[in-house]
Amino acid sequence: MDQARWQQARLIPTTGISGQDEQEMRATSALLAVLGSVREFGTAILRPLGGPAGVISTFIEVQFESSDGRKVRPDGVIRVSRGTKSWTALVEVKTGSSNLGKEQVESYLDVARDNGFDAVLTISNQLASAENVHPVEVDKRKVKKVALYHLSWTEVLSIAVAQRVHRGVSDPDQAWILAELIRYLEHPRSGALDFADMGASWVAVREALSAGTLRTTDKGLAEVVSSWEQLLRFAALRLERELGTGVQVVISRKEQADLALRKARLTEELVNNHVLSGTLRVPNTVGDIEVVADLRGNRCQVCVDVAAPLEGRPQTRVNWLTRQLHDAPDQLRIDAFALNARTSSSELLKVVKANPTVLLLDPNGELRRFRVAATSTLGSKRGTGKGSFIDSVLGSVDGFYELVLQRLRPWQARAPQLPKEGTAVEAAGIDVSVLPGEGGIAIEPSEELNLEKSSNTSEAFEATSEGETEALLVTWDQQMEDLAHERSRIGLPQATVAENASDLRDAP
Repeated sequence: MDQARWQQARLIPTTGISGQDEQEMRATSALLAVLGSVREFGTAILRPLGGPAGVISTFIEVQFESSDGRKVRPDGVIRVSRGTKSWTALVEVKTGSSNLGKEQVESYLDVARDNGFDAVLTISNQLASAENVHPVEVDKRKVKKVALYHLSWTEVLSIAVAQRVHRGVSDPDQAWILAELIRYLEHPRSGALDFADMGASWVAVREALSAGTLRTTDKGLAEVVSSWEQLLRFAALRLERELGTGVQVVISRKEQADLALRKARLTEELVNNHVLSGTLRVPNTVGDIEVVADLRGNRCQVCVDVAAPLEGRPQTRVNWLTRQLHDAPDQLRIDAFALNARTSSSELLKVVKANPTVLLLDPNGELRRFRVAATSTLGSKRGTGKGSFIDSVLGSVDGFYELVLQRLRPWQARAPQLPKEGTAVEAAGIDVSVLPGEGGIAIEPSEELNLEKSSNTSEAFEATSEGETEALLVTWDQQMEDLAHERSRIGLPQATVAENASDLRDAP
């Protein structure tokens, strides 16, 4: 009997989903059920939202009546009880290409306020530009008494993987239940989609950029900037999923307080300099990952600044860096910055390995920091797959982290060493014996002490000139293969969000 086509029974099946409503209901029920069943996962999701440690109860399709008499039915309710106190949140879920609406979110905020609930949580495939930022702008007066939170499905999946794989689940049965949720969310029919489309305005904006006619007031420019912010957030969540530690998109305090300033800066940067840029921060690394996508030059540049050792000769400080990059691509660019120097020196890694002195403009200058940069080919297609903008950026970030950043260690001064024999005074060649007939001491010339050498971070990134040759480009073949394998494994080699939604509608 041929069992190859037999379908394995699953706790949360993806078969039989016949439409958007059923998809959302099944995703909501699966997530909320696992929140209440797997203690560590429930805590990981709810604690950042203000939910206390306690017993988690979840419900779906609970009907409420608004102050104006309308029937309001959020997708779910979460309640955490601890003693006589409880914390309650209404939940609204969207799957596929469906987006949250302002009016609907505000109506749930009103219901939560009228019933004394603590929060409203929305879940969709929309990626916020940063943590603690909601993708829908609502009336600020409505969030004075009720907190508003948002999780993307990518974020939910990242938290689930981090808990299951990296932090662990104590109960084996609960660990299996969480694994079933992960399997379900990774299936394209679940409606929990990866970021896979730069938007309908992508082609028009790129054409205007190539023609030199792009202006800050052009229609569709805001959509491209928003898509770039979502891509940065997605890149951070992908790394977080693999590393098991929080990865953040770095935003200045000024821009965090007023996100309109950030959008304005990114817009002007794209129009005037033809680039999109952003910064990612991985805990316990030597520095932040800076990403610059040059749309006119079709180049993606990723770099990190590393503080040089505070001891040792200039050449020794260069050697300290190159020793850590012995397996890195030879096409990496190394920039060296000396104290009080007006310019930096720059050369490819393969040249620096052969002759470290090429970075020393002044042999007696004190090197303070290095910049390690990789330039690779940038795709142009709006979706995913070979030649796409999204996958080329993700491949560059993942490859740079794997082959460069995770291998770099900050310099640390060596602990003070006791002399191998005798005392420090004796090691310095000082004779402390008393001379006959005198009461003094004889002092001999001191010997030089050898100091240890070793590095750290800071500053920005310089765009590569258009005249660069292909020999300077870094290829991330393994990372692109991993991306292709990841998508083919779930049956989505080059699908976009719109295509996924179409497939779902046409499904039997």
